[in-house]
Amino acid sequence: MAIAAAETAPSPAELQRLTQAFRHDFQRFMMEYQFAVDEVLTKVSILREEFLYLHNYNPIEHVTSRVKTPESIMRKVSRRNISPSLPAIRENISDIAGVRITCSFVKDIYKVLNTLTSQNDLKVLQIKDYIKNPKPNGYKSVHAIVQIPVYLSDGPVDVVVELQIRTIAQDFWASLEHKIFYKYEGEVPEHLVQELADAAAMATKLDMQMQRLHTEVHGHDANQAPSHEADFDTTAIQGLLSLAQQAKDGNQEKDLDH
Repeated sequence: MAIAAAETAPSPAELQRLTQAFRHDFQRFMMEYQFAVDEVLTKVSILREEFLYLHNYNPIEHVTSRVKTPESIMRKVSRRNISPSLPAIRENISDIAGVRITCSFVKDIYKVLNTLTSQNDLKVLQIKDYIKNPKPNGYKSVHAIVQIPVYLSDGPVDVVVELQIRTIAQDFWASLEHKIFYKYEGEVPEHLVQELADAAAMATKLDMQMQRLHTEVHGHDANQAPSHEADFDTTAIQGLLSLAQQAKDGNQEKDLDH
């Protein structure tokens, strides 16, 4: 058996060639996920501008993104016993690329989610609503696994991105919980677990209270009149309307002549 194994083992030159080929493919693989994040960030940026300039309201407080490092991907592959091939990794790991959107209020989470997922080139694979169904530790957020095409020189590639959409209070709690979890390597003392659960309840109460205050000040419809109307050149607009009216009058005169 040892002799057979030796006969099938690749030579050092062949091993080097295979390593270089895999490195090249893996770099391209990582680029695809970074490009997918860039595509989603562009969509979010456009959405922010639209809400701000057309609706006088911006539900998005801030946005962060990341692509897992190769080391992190390999650890997850090993932990979950996934075949160390790029197709298997693409098929079985859905959070290589992530975009986190932090909103002002809970209702804004669903507004942003619905607006993004209704776009034709973005396919929803899965939605996990941890606001309606919180995790046992108190974690709240909405996760959406989406697929977006990335257009490369040799054609489009569908890439999966995980969206996390949460409020400021939920984001603050999740950040603290994450730090505590890794501090204790997953074995968090019971008294801290209880305190985190209490903090999650307080964060929910804060979200509800801030939403009530916002509604009392602005009403149920936050989409008020545009706030940047003054930025437009009124003279130019009036000139365009005048030209349009002249064209309309001219067309009516031609109709009468006929």
